Amino acid sequence: MELIFIKKTLRWICYCILVLVTTFQYNFASVNALTNMNESHITEELRLIIPSKYKDNWIKAEKEVWEPWLATKNGFLGREIFYNKEKGEALVLVKWKNKKLWKSISGQEVNQIQSIFEETVKNDLNLDKNPFELIYEGELYEQV
Repeated sequence: MELIFIKKTLRWICYCILVLVTTFQYNFASVNALTNMNESHITEELRLIIPSKYKDNWIKAEKEVWEPWLATKNGFLGREIFYNKEKGEALVLVKWKNKKLWKSISGQEVNQIQSIFEETVKNDLNLDKNPFELIYEGELYEQV
């Protein structure tokens, strides 16, 4: 009788250990993935409609307003600007050290810089409305 009890208890302990090990491995992989998101480089992806007749004005305003502001931000690593003349569409890739540093910038501060950018463009082009439209905003992770 006692031997059967010991065998059942050992079997139960083995099952518990198996469940714990399996759960721990799954949770460890999830935690590791989340941790890497905060530590790995991330690229902010912005797509805009930029009418070709205003492309030079847009680039000028980008360099005057966004470039110096971005240079002061902790975690900013650089940016690239691409333009598709046929579509009248621009792609801006802003590289950050990690998502945590990028997202630590307040939305209010970004909106303030965007307002300055839009006022600069409207004054430069003598328009009442910003002619550039943001059509996509996303994030890309570096693949190792």
